[in-house]
Amino acid sequence: MTPQRRHDPELRAFASDNYAGVHPEVLAAIAVANGGHQVSYGEDVYTEHLQEVFRGHFGPSAEVFPVFNGTGANVVALQAMMDRRDALVCAESAHVNVDEGGAPEVMAGLKLLTVPAWDGKLTPELIDRQAYGFDNEHRARPAVVSIAQSTEVGTCYTPEEIRAICDHAHGLGMKVYLDGARLANAAATLGVPMRAFTTDAGVDAFSLGGTKNGLLFGEAVVVLNPEAVQGMRYLRKTSMQLASKMRFVSVQFEALLGTDLWLRSASHANAMTQRLFTAVRDLPGIRIDRPVQANQIFAVLPPAATEALQKRFRFYTWDVQSGEVRWMTSFDTTEADVDAFAAAIAEELAAAL
Repeated sequence: MTPQRRHDPELRAFASDNYAGVHPEVLAAIAVANGGHQVSYGEDVYTEHLQEVFRGHFGPSAEVFPVFNGTGANVVALQAMMDRRDALVCAESAHVNVDEGGAPEVMAGLKLLTVPAWDGKLTPELIDRQAYGFDNEHRARPAVVSIAQSTEVGTCYTPEEIRAICDHAHGLGMKVYLDGARLANAAATLGVPMRAFTTDAGVDAFSLGGTKNGLLFGEAVVVLNPEAVQGMRYLRKTSMQLASKMRFVSVQFEALLGTDLWLRSASHANAMTQRLFTAVRDLPGIRIDRPVQANQIFAVLPPAATEALQKRFRFYTWDVQSGEVRWMTSFDTTEADVDAFAAAIAEELAAAL
Protein backbone atom coordinates (compact mmCIF):
# COMPACT_ATOMS: atom_id res chain seq x y z
CA MET A 1 0.00 0.00 0.00
CA THR A 2 1.31 3.44 -0.93
CA PRO A 3 1.80 5.60 2.17
CA GLN A 4 -0.91 8.21 2.57
CA ARG A 5 -0.93 11.43 4.53
CA ARG A 6 -3.09 10.68 7.55
CA HIS A 7 -2.92 14.01 9.35
CA ASP A 8 -3.70 17.63 8.68
CA PRO A 9 -0.34 19.35 8.03
CA GLU A 10 -1.92 22.68 8.97
CA LEU A 11 -2.89 21.46 12.44
CA ARG A 12 -0.97 23.11 15.28
CA ALA A 13 -0.87 22.21 18.96
CA PHE A 14 0.61 23.98 21.96
CA ALA A 15 1.27 20.86 24.05
CA SER A 16 4.92 20.15 23.29
CA ASP A 17 7.72 21.00 20.90
CA ASN A 18 7.90 17.23 20.35
CA TYR A 19 4.68 17.53 18.33
CA ALA A 20 6.45 19.46 15.57
CA GLY A 21 7.69 17.81 12.42
CA VAL A 22 11.23 17.76 11.07
CA HIS A 23 12.93 20.93 9.94
CA PRO A 24 13.36 20.92 6.13
CA GLU A 25 17.10 21.55 6.44
CA VAL A 26 17.40 18.45 8.62
CA LEU A 27 15.42 16.32 6.16
CA ALA A 28 17.72 17.55 3.41
CA ALA A 29 20.77 16.57 5.45
CA ILE A 30 19.42 13.04 5.94
CA ALA A 31 19.03 12.72 2.18
CA VAL A 32 22.63 13.88 1.69
CA ALA A 33 23.86 11.11 4.02
CA ASN A 34 21.80 8.47 2.24
CA GLY A 35 23.06 6.17 -0.49
CA GLY A 36 26.02 3.85 -0.57
CA HIS A 37 27.50 2.08 2.40
CA GLN A 38 29.05 3.50 5.54
CA VAL A 39 30.50 1.64 8.50
CA SER A 40 27.86 1.05 11.15
CA TYR A 41 27.67 1.82 14.88
CA GLY A 42 29.32 5.21 14.71
CA GLU A 43 32.44 4.45 12.70
CA ASP A 44 31.10 6.43 9.74
CA VAL A 45 32.51 9.67 8.37
CA TYR A 46 29.53 11.74 9.55
CA THR A 47 29.93 10.74 13.18
CA GLU A 48 33.68 11.29 12.95
CA HIS A 49 33.13 14.81 11.64
CA LEU A 50 30.52 15.47 14.31
CA GLN A 51 33.27 15.51 16.93
CA GLU A 52 34.76 18.55 15.22
CA VAL A 53 31.37 20.25 15.04
CA PHE A 54 30.76 19.83 18.77
CA ARG A 55 34.29 20.87 19.69
CA GLY A 56 33.73 24.07 17.76
CA HIS A 57 30.91 24.85 20.16
CA PHE A 58 32.12 23.34 23.42
CA GLY A 59 35.92 23.26 23.27
CA PRO A 60 38.65 20.77 22.38
CA SER A 61 37.94 18.39 25.26
CA ALA A 62 34.32 17.77 24.26
CA GLU A 63 33.41 14.26 23.13
CA VAL A 64 29.95 13.55 21.72
CA PHE A 65 27.97 10.32 21.88
CA PRO A 66 24.79 10.35 19.75
CA VAL A 67 21.87 8.40 21.22
CA PHE A 68 18.23 7.79 20.31
CA ASN A 69 16.27 9.85 22.84
CA GLY A 70 16.42 12.13 25.86
CA THR A 71 15.66 9.55 28.52
CA GLY A 72 18.36 7.34 27.04
CA ALA A 73 20.82 10.23 27.07
CA ASN A 74 20.14 10.95 30.74
CA VAL A 75 20.25 7.34 31.89
CA VAL A 76 23.42 6.46 29.98
CA ALA A 77 25.26 9.58 31.10
CA LEU A 78 24.26 9.21 34.73
CA GLN A 79 25.28 5.55 34.75
CA ALA A 80 28.69 6.59 33.45
CA MET A 81 29.03 9.20 36.19
CA MET A 82 27.82 7.13 39.16
CA ASP A 83 28.05 3.80 40.91
CA ARG A 84 24.94 1.82 41.73
CA ARG A 85 25.35 2.76 45.39
CA ASP A 86 25.19 6.46 44.49
CA ALA A 87 22.44 9.07 44.39
CA LEU A 88 21.86 12.22 42.41
CA VAL A 89 20.43 15.47 43.73
CA CYS A 90 17.83 17.13 41.52
CA ALA A 91 14.81 19.40 41.65
CA GLU A 92 11.47 17.72 42.34
CA SER A 93 10.28 18.90 38.93
CA ALA A 94 13.30 17.47 37.09
CA HIS A 95 12.59 15.37 34.01
CA VAL A 96 14.63 12.50 35.44
CA ASN A 97 12.31 12.48 38.43
CA VAL A 98 8.82 12.99 37.01
CA ASP A 99 8.88 12.21 33.27
CA GLU A 100 11.06 9.19 32.66
CA GLY A 101 8.97 6.37 34.08
CA GLY A 102 11.52 5.65 36.79
CA ALA A 103 14.18 4.82 34.19
CA PRO A 104 17.13 6.12 36.24
CA GLU A 105 16.06 3.85 39.09
CA VAL A 106 14.94 0.85 37.03
CA MET A 107 17.64 0.82 34.35
CA ALA A 108 20.58 2.35 36.21
CA GLY A 109 19.78 1.39 39.81
CA LEU A 110 20.29 4.96 41.00
CA LYS A 111 18.68 6.81 43.88
CA LEU A 112 17.17 10.25 43.29
CA LEU A 113 17.31 12.77 46.12
CA THR A 114 14.86 15.54 45.26
CA VAL A 115 14.60 19.12 46.46
CA PRO A 116 11.55 21.41 46.16
CA ALA A 117 12.32 24.25 43.75
CA TRP A 118 9.33 26.35 42.68
CA ASP A 119 11.21 27.85 39.75
CA GLY A 120 12.86 24.54 38.83
CA LYS A 121 16.33 25.85 39.68
CA LEU A 122 18.73 24.47 42.24
CA THR A 123 21.10 26.61 44.29
CA PRO A 124 24.05 25.63 46.49
CA GLU A 125 21.78 26.06 49.51
CA LEU A 126 19.11 23.77 48.06
CA ILE A 127 21.71 21.18 47.11
CA ASP A 128 22.89 21.08 50.71
CA ARG A 129 19.45 19.85 51.79
CA GLN A 130 20.37 16.48 50.31
CA ALA A 131 24.16 16.62 49.94
CA TYR A 132 25.15 15.03 53.25
CA GLY A 133 25.94 11.63 54.71
CA PHE A 134 28.69 10.87 52.22
CA ASP A 135 30.22 8.28 54.55
CA ASN A 136 26.96 6.92 55.92
CA GLU A 137 26.58 3.31 54.77
CA HIS A 138 22.85 3.50 55.48
CA ARG A 139 22.26 6.28 52.95
CA ALA A 140 22.83 6.39 49.22
CA ARG A 141 25.89 8.55 48.65
CA PRO A 142 25.17 11.87 46.90
CA ALA A 143 27.48 11.78 43.88
CA VAL A 144 25.95 13.94 41.14
CA VAL A 145 24.00 17.18 40.98
CA SER A 146 21.61 17.11 38.04
CA ILE A 147 20.18 20.35 36.66
CA ALA A 148 18.25 21.21 33.49
CA GLN A 149 18.69 24.11 31.08
CA SER A 150 16.07 25.31 30.44
CA THR A 151 14.21 23.81 33.37
CA GLU A 152 10.99 21.81 33.28
CA VAL A 153 9.08 24.95 34.23
CA GLY A 154 10.63 27.08 31.50
CA THR A 155 13.16 29.04 33.55
CA CYS A 156 16.80 29.53 32.62
CA TYR A 157 19.93 29.47 34.75
CA THR A 158 22.44 32.25 34.16
CA PRO A 159 26.03 31.14 33.52
CA GLU A 160 26.94 32.55 36.92
CA GLU A 161 24.27 30.47 38.65
CA ILE A 162 25.54 27.28 37.04
CA ARG A 163 29.13 28.18 37.86
CA ALA A 164 28.13 28.60 41.51
CA ILE A 165 26.47 25.17 41.47
CA CYS A 166 29.50 23.54 39.85
CA ASP A 167 31.95 25.14 42.26
CA HIS A 168 29.84 24.07 45.22
CA ALA A 169 29.27 20.52 43.99
CA HIS A 170 32.90 19.99 43.07
CA GLY A 171 33.90 21.29 46.48
CA LEU A 172 31.77 18.52 47.99
CA GLY A 173 33.39 15.92 45.75
CA MET A 174 30.28 15.68 43.55
CA LYS A 175 29.92 15.90 39.77
CA VAL A 176 27.52 18.02 37.75
CA TYR A 177 25.30 16.77 34.93
CA LEU A 178 23.11 19.08 32.87
CA ASP A 179 19.97 17.90 31.07
CA GLY A 180 20.05 20.05 27.96
CA ALA A 181 16.90 18.92 26.18
CA ARG A 182 16.18 22.61 25.51
CA LEU A 183 19.71 23.95 25.77
CA ALA A 184 19.36 25.94 22.56
CA ASN A 185 16.28 27.74 23.86
CA ALA A 186 18.17 28.83 26.96
CA ALA A 187 21.11 30.10 24.91
CA ALA A 188 18.74 32.05 22.66
CA THR A 189 17.02 33.61 25.68
CA LEU A 190 20.25 34.55 27.43
CA GLY A 191 22.04 35.70 24.29
CA VAL A 192 25.16 33.68 25.07
CA PRO A 193 26.84 30.68 23.40
CA MET A 194 25.90 27.27 24.73
CA ARG A 195 29.39 26.77 26.13
CA ALA A 196 28.86 29.73 28.49
CA PHE A 197 26.76 27.58 30.81
CA THR A 198 28.34 24.21 30.05
CA THR A 199 32.08 24.17 29.35
CA ASP A 200 32.87 27.59 30.79
CA ALA A 201 30.68 27.05 33.87
CA GLY A 202 32.37 23.80 34.90
CA VAL A 203 29.72 21.22 33.94
CA ASP A 204 31.17 17.70 33.70
CA ALA A 205 28.75 16.26 31.14
CA PHE A 206 25.45 17.20 29.56
CA SER A 207 22.85 16.14 27.06
CA LEU A 208 22.00 18.22 24.01
CA GLY A 209 18.46 17.96 22.70
CA GLY A 210 17.78 17.56 19.02
CA THR A 211 14.23 16.27 18.72
CA LYS A 212 12.72 19.32 20.41
CA ASN A 213 14.61 21.62 18.03
CA GLY A 214 13.70 20.12 14.68
CA LEU A 215 15.44 16.74 14.40
CA LEU A 216 13.65 13.60 13.27
CA PHE A 217 15.18 11.69 16.16
CA GLY A 218 18.37 11.79 18.15
CA GLU A 219 19.93 13.39 21.19
CA ALA A 220 23.56 13.63 22.23
CA VAL A 221 25.56 13.06 25.39
CA VAL A 222 28.53 15.41 25.57
CA VAL A 223 31.42 14.63 27.91
CA LEU A 224 33.48 17.65 28.94
CA ASN A 225 35.43 16.16 31.84
CA PRO A 226 36.60 12.65 30.91
CA GLU A 227 37.73 12.00 34.48
CA ALA A 228 34.12 12.32 35.66
CA VAL A 229 32.63 9.89 33.15
CA GLN A 230 33.58 6.25 32.75
CA GLY A 231 32.57 3.66 30.16
CA MET A 232 30.24 5.72 27.97
CA ARG A 233 31.00 3.62 24.86
CA TYR A 234 30.02 0.41 26.59
CA LEU A 235 27.09 1.73 28.58
CA ARG A 236 25.54 3.25 25.47
CA LYS A 237 25.43 -0.21 23.90
CA THR A 238 24.33 -1.96 27.09
CA SER A 239 21.51 0.57 27.45
CA MET A 240 20.27 -0.02 23.89
CA GLN A 241 21.17 3.51 22.76
CA LEU A 242 23.78 2.65 20.10
CA ALA A 243 22.33 3.29 16.64
CA SER A 244 23.51 0.92 13.92
CA LYS A 245 23.00 3.52 11.16
CA MET A 246 24.38 6.32 13.26
CA ARG A 247 25.28 8.46 10.27
CA PHE A 248 21.61 9.47 10.06
CA VAL A 249 21.66 10.75 13.64
CA SER A 250 25.02 12.48 13.27
CA VAL A 251 24.22 14.27 10.03
CA GLN A 252 21.12 15.78 11.65
CA PHE A 253 23.26 17.29 14.38
CA GLU A 254 25.68 18.52 11.74
CA ALA A 255 22.80 20.34 10.06
CA LEU A 256 21.71 21.75 13.41
CA LEU A 257 25.06 22.79 14.88
CA GLY A 258 27.21 23.09 11.77
CA THR A 259 25.12 26.12 10.84
CA ASP A 260 23.08 28.57 12.89
CA LEU A 261 19.95 26.43 12.53
CA TRP A 262 19.97 25.56 16.24
CA LEU A 263 19.82 29.25 17.14
CA ARG A 264 17.36 30.26 14.44
CA SER A 265 14.91 27.54 15.41
CA ALA A 266 15.19 28.10 19.17
CA SER A 267 14.97 31.88 18.82
CA HIS A 268 11.84 31.57 16.72
CA ALA A 269 10.17 29.22 19.22
CA ASN A 270 11.03 31.61 22.05
CA ALA A 271 9.71 34.59 20.09
CA MET A 272 6.40 32.83 19.47
CA THR A 273 6.09 32.14 23.20
CA GLN A 274 6.68 35.82 23.95
CA ARG A 275 4.07 36.77 21.36
CA LEU A 276 1.55 34.49 23.05
CA PHE A 277 2.50 35.76 26.50
CA THR A 278 2.04 39.37 25.43
CA ALA A 279 -1.35 38.59 23.91
CA VAL A 280 -2.86 36.79 26.91
CA ARG A 281 -1.10 37.96 30.06
CA ASP A 282 -3.61 40.73 30.85
CA LEU A 283 -6.78 38.83 29.97
CA PRO A 284 -9.36 38.66 32.80
CA GLY A 285 -9.36 35.25 34.42
CA ILE A 286 -5.79 34.22 33.60
CA ARG A 287 -2.86 34.12 36.00
CA ILE A 288 0.75 33.55 34.97
CA ASP A 289 2.98 33.24 38.01
CA ARG A 290 6.13 31.63 36.65
CA PRO A 291 8.72 33.58 34.63
CA VAL A 292 8.34 33.16 30.86
CA GLN A 293 11.93 32.80 29.68
CA ALA A 294 12.17 30.12 26.99
CA ASN A 295 9.42 28.46 24.93
CA GLN A 296 6.99 27.53 27.69
CA ILE A 297 4.15 29.35 29.44
CA PHE A 298 2.52 28.09 32.62
CA ALA A 299 -0.88 29.63 33.18
CA VAL A 300 -3.73 29.13 35.64
CA LEU A 301 -7.20 29.19 34.05
CA PRO A 302 -10.72 28.50 35.29
CA PRO A 303 -11.45 24.77 34.81
CA ALA A 304 -14.31 25.48 32.41
CA ALA A 305 -12.07 27.56 30.17
CA THR A 306 -9.39 24.88 30.13
CA GLU A 307 -11.88 22.14 29.29
CA ALA A 308 -13.39 24.13 26.42
CA LEU A 309 -10.03 25.25 25.09
CA GLN A 310 -8.60 21.72 25.06
CA LYS A 311 -11.39 20.71 22.70
CA ARG A 312 -10.01 23.22 20.20
CA PHE A 313 -6.24 22.97 20.80
CA ARG A 314 -4.10 20.24 22.29
CA PHE A 315 -2.14 21.20 25.44
CA TYR A 316 -1.43 19.64 28.81
CA THR A 317 -2.71 20.34 32.28
CA TRP A 318 0.37 20.70 34.47
CA ASP A 319 -1.31 20.71 37.89
CA VAL A 320 -4.89 19.48 38.17
CA GLN A 321 -5.35 20.86 41.69
CA SER A 322 -4.28 24.41 40.90
CA GLY A 323 -5.58 24.46 37.34
CA GLU A 324 -2.15 25.31 35.94
CA VAL A 325 -1.62 24.41 32.29
CA ARG A 326 1.43 24.42 30.03
CA TRP A 327 1.64 25.96 26.57
CA MET A 328 4.63 25.41 24.32
CA THR A 329 5.76 26.68 20.94
CA SER A 330 8.20 25.17 18.46
CA PHE A 331 10.39 26.01 15.49
CA ASP A 332 7.42 25.79 13.11
CA THR A 333 4.86 27.75 15.15
CA THR A 334 3.72 30.76 13.13
CA GLU A 335 2.44 34.16 14.17
CA ALA A 336 -0.94 33.18 12.73
CA ASP A 337 -0.93 30.02 14.90
CA VAL A 338 -0.24 32.09 18.01
CA ASP A 339 -2.85 34.71 17.17
CA ALA A 340 -5.52 32.07 16.58
CA PHE A 341 -4.71 30.37 19.88
CA ALA A 342 -4.66 33.67 21.76
CA ALA A 343 -8.07 34.58 20.32
CA ALA A 344 -9.45 31.20 21.39
CA ILE A 345 -8.07 31.70 24.92
CA ALA A 346 -9.77 35.09 25.14
CA GLU A 347 -13.06 33.63 23.90
CA GLU A 348 -13.11 30.74 26.34
CA LEU A 349 -12.06 32.90 29.28
CA ALA A 350 -14.85 35.34 28.53
CA ALA A 351 -17.36 32.50 28.33
CA ALA A 352 -16.16 30.99 31.62
CA LEU A 353 -16.29 34.18 33.67
